[in-house]
Amino acid sequence: MTTIERPGPTAGLRHVALFVNRFEECLDFYTRLMGMRIEWQPDADNIYLCSGNDNLALHRVAEDPATVGQRLDHIGFIIDNAADVDRWQAFLEAEGVTLLTEARTHRDGARSFYCEDPAGIKVQIIFHPPLSRGE
Repeated sequence: MTTIERPGPTAGLRHVALFVNRFEECLDFYTRLMGMRIEWQPDADNIYLCSGNDNLALHRVAEDPATVGQRLDHIGFIIDNAADVDRWQAFLEAEGVTLLTEARTHRDGARSFYCEDPAGIKVQIIFHPPLSRGE
């Protein structure tokens, strides 16, 4: 067996693909509420969104996404300022988004809360000092 040295670190997790059964509602959530823009839509059942530093693919499924196979715990949006986490919580709550938790500060200095997109995907809004651009 040949030993191959591992390349340098990746640039981070910048792409997530989701199976969603409420396609149009999820598209509205990620564009209108979360501020992502459409990067590419190859057909009516697939769309790629971008926030400038990441990529989210939405793939329409007719059945419950849980039956498609792989399951996902949650996705997270990095916020650059801890106080903005609370602003996001207030904004999304005012928009009728289902909140799963209240904003809280974690022992590592991160601050976050969880909500749910229209397809039931858990979404975390998080200020995480090692990833956020700073206060």
